[in-house]
Amino acid sequence: MEFYDRGYELNTLKKNWEQSASHSMMTTMIGRRRIGKTSLLLKSAEGQKSLYLYVSKDNEQMLCKKFQQQAERQLGLHIHGTVNSFGTLFEELMIYGRNNHYTLIIDEFQNVIGINKAIPSEIQDIWDRYKDSTTVNLILCGSIYSMMKRIFDNGDEPLYGRRDSAIRLNPFRTDVLRQILHDHNPEYKPDDLLCLYMLTGGVAKYVTLLMDAKATTCDKMLKYATTPDSPFLTEGTELLLSEFGRDYGTYFSILQLIAAGMTTQSEIDSVIGKNSGAYLSNLCDEYSFIAKNTPLFSKPGARNIRWSIDDCYLRFWFRFIYPHQGLIEEGQIKLLQQYVKENYEQFSGRTLERWFQTKAMESGQFTRVGNWWDKRGENEIDLMAINEFNNVGMVAEVKRNERKISMSALEKKLAALPQKDVARYNIQLSALSLKDI
Repeated sequence: MEFYDRGYELNTLKKNWEQSASHSMMTTMIGRRRIGKTSLLLKSAEGQKSLYLYVSKDNEQMLCKKFQQQAERQLGLHIHGTVNSFGTLFEELMIYGRNNHYTLIIDEFQNVIGINKAIPSEIQDIWDRYKDSTTVNLILCGSIYSMMKRIFDNGDEPLYGRRDSAIRLNPFRTDVLRQILHDHNPEYKPDDLLCLYMLTGGVAKYVTLLMDAKATTCDKMLKYATTPDSPFLTEGTELLLSEFGRDYGTYFSILQLIAAGMTTQSEIDSVIGKNSGAYLSNLCDEYSFIAKNTPLFSKPGARNIRWSIDDCYLRFWFRFIYPHQGLIEEGQIKLLQQYVKENYEQFSGRTLERWFQTKAMESGQFTRVGNWWDKRGENEIDLMAINEFNNVGMVAEVKRNERKISMSALEKKLAALPQKDVARYNIQLSALSLKDI
């Protein structure tokens, strides 16, 4: 699949490259696995003198030997003797930057912690000594959110406050997903686009897998995602274990419950048999896998909380793949495919709500987007978006089938909103269905 989008990020990286011609610049890039960080960085470095280093989980001596060879091959930098320490290698690369303006990309940077915990301190010392007299465009890239956050955002860590620029790489926007699908299937149907979003959430690698396999319709996408050799079957385990390590059991259970529709802590606690509060906070604040949702207009500290899985692929994986590992191991793939197909419409209804919420925020017309529900559970609004600057807003009912939408029922729900909060807004009522995607 060809390279799509990322104009803002490419412009930022270009600006940083130009600025590093006068003094070294440190940029961090964080994004979940498969989102396209490496492709973006290599694209941005085209036409530049550059060195790309991938931090695999080797021992320090083996890693430095490999990096030393790559520096000679890619930069023509010959380092005398054998380098056994990352700090020594990094200093040589900074010294090279005294007379050479180049980009140094260190990918999966968080892995250095497992190789040698002293490496960030070594980098900090060398960086502080050389950054003003060198022209190195240093980019430190990582996919394990919790570790990258700890390295760069924790005030007690040596690299805290050292970066000049930070990029958080997000999934493709909804309009980019639409363009990609159109390029591969000009006659796509609304359900095809919804299914693409449901399975990938705009994560570049997942989109590429489907498009390269010519899985451009809903049926073909669902079949591809559930074939025995599909990466979609195993990706969830690989993604999550890289974050959680051995302490994954309770986290997996909580994520599975949320995917199944148990979105309050009390519901989760009743199933797992213990207080899930700390786990939910970690999943939200440390790992960024779930989001804490409160009704729009809620006061700070409100307890009317619902939890949701932010990542579309993980929602699908925990709803359909993880609970049915037995079927996969026993080779009963057809039964799994039948189950997914039978439950697709109901499951994708929630995804459709998320699509329109995301689209509303991407439009740039609203300052806050979410939904609303009352404490009794009698009234719930699928999509609510407001602009606090010009006092306009939108309230929408979202259904796959437009015939199931009742505007009179939506008006009653709007009337149930706290009027002191909504009175100043000129609110438009909308009916959004699959055909509007």
